[in-house]
Amino acid sequence: MATFARPTFSAKAYAAFRPSYPASLYRTVLSFHQQQRQARQTTLLDLGCGHGLISRALCPHFEAVVALDPSAGMVAQARETTAADESIGDAEKRKITFRAGHAEDLCDFVPAEASVDMAVAGQAAHWFDYGRVWPSLVRAVRPGGTLAFWGYKDNVLLGAEQATEIVERFVREYEVLTGGFVGVYGSRDMPLYGFGEVAPGIEGMGRFWEQPGRNILRDLLRSVVPPEEHWTDVRRLLHEPGDGGDAETLWLRRTMRLGDVERYTRTFSCFTGWREAYPEAKSREEGGRGDVIDVMWDRMVDAVPEWKAMGDGWRDIEVVSDWGTYILLARRR
Repeated sequence: MATFARPTFSAKAYAAFRPSYPASLYRTVLSFHQQQRQARQTTLLDLGCGHGLISRALCPHFEAVVALDPSAGMVAQARETTAADESIGDAEKRKITFRAGHAEDLCDFVPAEASVDMAVAGQAAHWFDYGRVWPSLVRAVRPGGTLAFWGYKDNVLLGAEQATEIVERFVREYEVLTGGFVGVYGSRDMPLYGFGEVAPGIEGMGRFWEQPGRNILRDLLRSVVPPEEHWTDVRRLLHEPGDGGDAETLWLRRTMRLGDVERYTRTFSCFTGWREAYPEAKSREEGGRGDVIDVMWDRMVDAVPEWKAMGDGWRDIEVVSDWGTYILLARRR
């Protein structure tokens, strides 16, 4: 999770352009938590809280929220965004305590054993060291309490598969042993300019993904299994991008303007690493000749005739973006 502590990472841009979570998602996790007749809603633990989105959404349902993130920049952004949020009152805001901290070591943040009623992690659980996190959560979460982890992976632009494939080419990892690019769909049809290049003289972003978190997320957290001796009622809700589903699984499919999708691609953690490796490559918005994201979007627009026909107005075109998603639920024995 070191990406979010890097000087090139923008917590403000992350907060502005990352997708939010719908009310249906919160209903799903709260419904699971409340299934037991004596379910308590005293303390919520928000792990990897980022800019505080989940803490703000769920604070009306709990008496106190402890929100942790390893990135001091994210914690500062969470405090700033929460203070400015007019959708919740001051009394609700005072319930939330934002602190810099790790899921692997909760002793300083949850001093009393079995004092957490619900532990959640949105788009953060793929970073955890589970050899340390499971013991940490077992100590913190009371019997009958719950955990809810959820997140999303590579999105597709429905009806614009050629543009989605170009994104795939620019972010896919390169496997030295097989000599080919490996992506979401396993295709290996990318024209080769040079080792790791996606355009002449431009390296792709693939090698800048942090592992093993990237692969854990791409597998929708299937490899993360709550230990049976401490957790029961385990439930998974999975959605692969482009597939069908119901209200519980299709919680991150939405209509967006292409300009907002472009901004979203600039929040990719692999792009943060790419920018550190190539600080001289300034975006056009910064007055430069263009960075890897600019080149990627040039290719995407050229690949879709309807987009290209719009000229400079292509950013106003609306598309349906569909992310692969997971929700992992479990109850403490």
